[in-house]
Amino acid sequence: MSVLLNKSETKNLGGSKTKNLGSSQTKQLEMSETRSKKIKHSYNVKDAENALVLKLKDGDVVIEMYEDDAPVHVKRIKELVRQGFYNGLKFHRVIDGFMAQTGCPLGTGTGGSGKKLKAEFNRHPHKRGTVSMARAMDPNSADSQFFICFADAPWLNGQYTVWGEVTSGMEHVDAIKKGEGSNGEVTNPDTIISMSVIADL
Repeated sequence: MSVLLNKSETKNLGGSKTKNLGSSQTKQLEMSETRSKKIKHSYNVKDAENALVLKLKDGDVVIEMYEDDAPVHVKRIKELVRQGFYNGLKFHRVIDGFMAQTGCPLGTGTGGSGKKLKAEFNRHPHKRGTVSMARAMDPNSADSQFFICFADAPWLNGQYTVWGEVTSGMEHVDAIKKGEGSNGEVTNPDTIISMSVIADL
């Protein structure tokens, strides 16, 4: 039979070992398999291994990746995500009504991970929510930088590798701090809080 403790008795109980832990410490705590499944299921994606959750200041953004149409890019993005490469990186170039670009470790648009990728141009259009690779003049120069389209940009079709699409949380992408001027350089830019493969949660 269960016995309820009175107030004076509960004061004598030892406190929870997890009480008052910081957010970085709570992330290291073990999670039950049931809770982990619930979290994955809450994102409602077709394939958790080929879907990402991008955490921004205003909320979570879910990106489903086109593994069949851009396999090399998707594989590399997942490698970088699992290394924690994108965590804390800036949205260094954000043009209102066009796109938000990130993925440069230097925060300037001039850096990358050091591994160039062969272009995988495909039939996916650049539309609102499209996630595509940034590159230099050489079509095979994409590395770690990518952009998310705020609106349709058909002039980019067939010129940049589309590797995913935002399927929820686009309103949080809309809230990313915009740059000024034609090049979209941002002063005190927003950052990626974290980026994870949903299968790993």
